[in-house]
Amino acid sequence: MRTLCIVLCLSVSMSAQWLHLPTAGVPRNADGSPNLAAPAPKTADGKPDLSGMWIGRDILPCQEPSGSVQCTELKLTPQVVNIGLGLKDGLPLQPSARDLVKQRQKEIDPHTRCMPPNFPRAWSFPEYQKILQLPGLLVVLHEFNASYRQIFFDGRTFPEDMTPAWSGYSVGRWEGSTLVVESRGFRDDSWLDIIGNPLTDRAIVTERIRRPNFGNLEIDLTVDDAKAYTKTWTVNLHEKIVVDTEMMDFMCLENERDVARMFK
Repeated sequence: MRTLCIVLCLSVSMSAQWLHLPTAGVPRNADGSPNLAAPAPKTADGKPDLSGMWIGRDILPCQEPSGSVQCTELKLTPQVVNIGLGLKDGLPLQPSARDLVKQRQKEIDPHTRCMPPNFPRAWSFPEYQKILQLPGLLVVLHEFNASYRQIFFDGRTFPEDMTPAWSGYSVGRWEGSTLVVESRGFRDDSWLDIIGNPLTDRAIVTERIRRPNFGNLEIDLTVDDAKAYTKTWTVNLHEKIVVDTEMMDFMCLENERDVARMFK
């Protein structure tokens, strides 16, 4: 996808995109490659520094002809298709939610219509995300439509009256080297993946985020949503570091014409 964006923007100077600028502060091996197994960096207060640019680590096997754009660039993780693929018995859907998923498979994914990459779904998307860790605040920037998310760990609690939001409202706390993030206040029409598994306005989402080494983030994602599921469930998501490049504009909203052609 990123290569396709570059091809479409050849009129822009490539040097202006910062696509090949070495990232400062990256531990390197003798051959100059990033040392992904190096210790995770720490902040001044001794906590793991989650800052960096990240993308989903686990990629689906290529099903397209060798050399196609889909195989070389649009690298999808299993969870972006079905977030419950890591569960032995699948997601514990309520009967009404099961019917909703069947109906959604006949519809257009809201993301196809340029709707935001709502979290936790966005962890599995094929676009880059940049985490900026500040005292009491984690900011997650997403390439898609210049989206953002804020995670506060400054002692605040949830607002009493939350306007339903795409990624909810997120507050966190440190448990040792793990940032535990709880999110509430979601919209009632969210999709967790391409097949349409739901997240409702009753959901409480907990992410336990760890950085075991320089090159990886591990996220244990737990969803408690009795409106859609018969019990709480947990899946494991994995992110890998991205270095020596930068984020690019990816504005789906700008002159979008794809959806009108999908049913011709």
